[in-house]
Amino acid sequence: MEIKRSGAQPSGKGPADWFTGTVRIDPLFSPPDPARVAGALVTFEPGARTAWHTHPLGQTLIVTTGLGWVQREGGPVEEIRPGDVVWFAPGEKHWHGASSTTAMSHIAIQEKLDGKAVDWMEHVTDEQYRR
Repeated sequence: MEIKRSGAQPSGKGPADWFTGTVRIDPLFSPPDPARVAGALVTFEPGARTAWHTHPLGQTLIVTTGLGWVQREGGPVEEIRPGDVVWFAPGEKHWHGASSTTAMSHIAIQEKLDGKAVDWMEHVTDEQYRR
């Protein structure tokens, strides 16, 4: 058994290669092999969002605070609110982030396949981001 105490893991800044705007990542869990699942609390300031990306085994988002937007490739930008749970299928190209005026936090849960949990792609343009 292992207990991760709140505040024992430092917060990190979302890298500019993967995010637009101000993003904070608070690791929650990433157990050692053979476990493959990891989770983090991700907080997006207004206007902040991920770049387009995919996950080899999919991703679950659990919205905890604020108002956010998500989009899968070819689909509309959709609103997400606290309590909403979003599932992206394996290989589904998508992005997620805060709305233009309100911050948003979610817990992101994804599994690693051969040690990799995400494939990052191009940034979401301002035109794509605006609804």
